[in-house]
Amino acid sequence: MTFLAQRSRLSLVALCAAGALAGCASPGPERGNSGQAELPTVSDQTAAQRKVEIRMQLAVGYYEQGQYPFALDEVKLALAADPAYADGYGMRGLIYQAMGEHGLAEDNFVRARKLAPTNPDLANNYGSFLCQAGRVAEALPLFDAALGNRSYRSPANAANNAGSCALKIKDYASAERYLLQALQLTPDLPATNANLARVYFEKRDYVRANFFITRLNKVAKMESLTAEVLWLGIKVQHKLGDTGAEAGWATQLRRHHPGSTEYAAYQRGAFDE
Repeated sequence: MTFLAQRSRLSLVALCAAGALAGCASPGPERGNSGQAELPTVSDQTAAQRKVEIRMQLAVGYYEQGQYPFALDEVKLALAADPAYADGYGMRGLIYQAMGEHGLAEDNFVRARKLAPTNPDLANNYGSFLCQAGRVAEALPLFDAALGNRSYRSPANAANNAGSCALKIKDYASAERYLLQALQLTPDLPATNANLARVYFEKRDYVRANFFITRLNKVAKMESLTAEVLWLGIKVQHKLGDTGAEAGWATQLRRHHPGSTEYAAYQRGAFDE
């Protein structure tokens, strides 16, 4: 369930910096007198690795701009240079997913995972794909795999994605657990606060729902919120009997989403639909 009006952005695609990924071979690391390997730097990359990295950077840029054919072309060139580059297939999966080519997207996510089964970004992105397809039981273990990787740099995203996914099947206990984990990691992530407001509203804990829906005024701009979130804010205040706050949320819904089904529901007083 998506609560924020934002484009789907990939978890940072780990590029082939310093030959750290599978399929990005590099010379053996230099070692000091102690036998411990020196930390790799950009200068350790081969010319081929640098070309792959540049292609992937371009692909990410095109992807984020919605220029998917150009992004695909850059990924194709990166994979031509390194056919075992897992993140290349993961990136291509994201592009195909954005294009609505779900079969091709899954083929690439699966191939990426086979090449790099412990990569947490790939696990999170494939999990998000499966969740959007309604395959929650398959998605949650992938989020768990990402969260279990101590090297993962964006665990709050995976925890929030898992919580949002659990909400789809009304598993409020699991959703709450994942979302509180995300909150602990990144307290000001708007999606986490919106999702927790939904959890507590569904559990009829309207005081807690109000706490998290109100926090969105601090961590997000009203114009960035979807009609669904604003409608949730209205319903929370309605349950609490706070007519002033309810009117404030209704004003935001009318201002930003006047043609939405949520605003139509508000106008007819359909608070319990």
